[in-house]
Amino acid sequence: MISTQAAASDTRAAVPAAAWRMLGLGVAAQAAGSLLVSAPAYLIPLLHLQRGLPLAQAGLLAAAPTFGTVLALVAWGAMADRYGERWVIAGGLALAAAFAFAAATVSGYTWLGVMLLLGGAAAASTSSASGRVVVGWFPRSRRGLAMGIRQMSTPLGVAAAALIVPPLAAHVGIAAPLLVTGGLLAVLAVGCAAGIANPPRPVAARKGDGDAWRPDNPYRDGMFLARIHLLSALLVVPQFTLSTFGMIWLITGLGWSAAAAGAVIAVSQFVGAFGRILVGYLSDRVGSRMRVLRWVCVSGVAVMLVLAAAGALHWVVASAIVLVIASTVSVADNGLSFTSVAESAGPAWSGKALGIQNTGQFIAASVVGPGIGALIAAVGFPVSFALVAVTPLAAIPLVPPRDKHRA
Repeated sequence: MISTQAAASDTRAAVPAAAWRMLGLGVAAQAAGSLLVSAPAYLIPLLHLQRGLPLAQAGLLAAAPTFGTVLALVAWGAMADRYGERWVIAGGLALAAAFAFAAATVSGYTWLGVMLLLGGAAAASTSSASGRVVVGWFPRSRRGLAMGIRQMSTPLGVAAAALIVPPLAAHVGIAAPLLVTGGLLAVLAVGCAAGIANPPRPVAARKGDGDAWRPDNPYRDGMFLARIHLLSALLVVPQFTLSTFGMIWLITGLGWSAAAAGAVIAVSQFVGAFGRILVGYLSDRVGSRMRVLRWVCVSGVAVMLVLAAAGALHWVVASAIVLVIASTVSVADNGLSFTSVAESAGPAWSGKALGIQNTGQFIAASVVGPGIGALIAAVGFPVSFALVAVTPLAAIPLVPPRDKHRA
């Protein structure tokens, strides 16, 4: 049954203590996966400035784990729907650890790209399955906050990559950050296997003729899910533009040192992580995810244009401040859209729907590396940032007028 969300829910609904523990494990698991996926982006200064790899090719290598994630998201989501979340998360983390260790041992950029692609595919297990854990264990009136906390994982992983990867790669070699990431993934695989429990599932009703009831395909019930998928893919473009090229812009465009630029990116990701919690909590209080999502889209247009102007004027300190703000806004939509997809799809379809949601986002993200890299090479950073503002602008009319929930 589908119902619209009309008013703010009771945010005092009780949550089991175990749910918070599993949320913490889910955040750590996806943050580690995000660290693996993000690590190649922070090898770009080393590969481009010291080893002479063209920026477009370095961007293509950085996109390899993201592309691997795209290939596997729906399959992992379907497995979570069928077999449960616990072993999907733990098994995917174990595979990701194996591929991270393998990436540290190969020679040549081609094999490095292949191992990163496979590692990204394995790490995709955490995206759909950990979202299902939140939806399954938290009441609807607390999901905005819980999913906001869960969505901290991606910027936390990116922040960790910004802090860890450049100094390790510069002083020890490219293999070092991959080995550290592999070790973290292996530890969390064990922790998730021990600490995550599959949430309770609704008992399937039966029709009078004895045939088992199967829930309707939510994609046949209007365009709500399709609109969320499309606008989320558009909003990924500024997010990955800033996380992939923000550091190299600070270094080559504004004269920052690599260490200082990495610190700015890390701060932007930490602020963005807590911004997701605030936006999720706000959607619980307002009683509408779509209303808050529309505010985020409008803000995304404004901050990208301000960032372009600050860069064009070569305001060094102001550009860094605006970069932190723009990065925060660029990730604020994820928890809202992710929660809306799960709620609209219902428990029997949420794994596949979340897989489709993330697939669209990562397809867009995979294009950002080589595409925006080539655009920057052609017209420079400020103009590229201004052109990227078109994507949140195009997302505004796609925001559905109201929330939708499948009970």
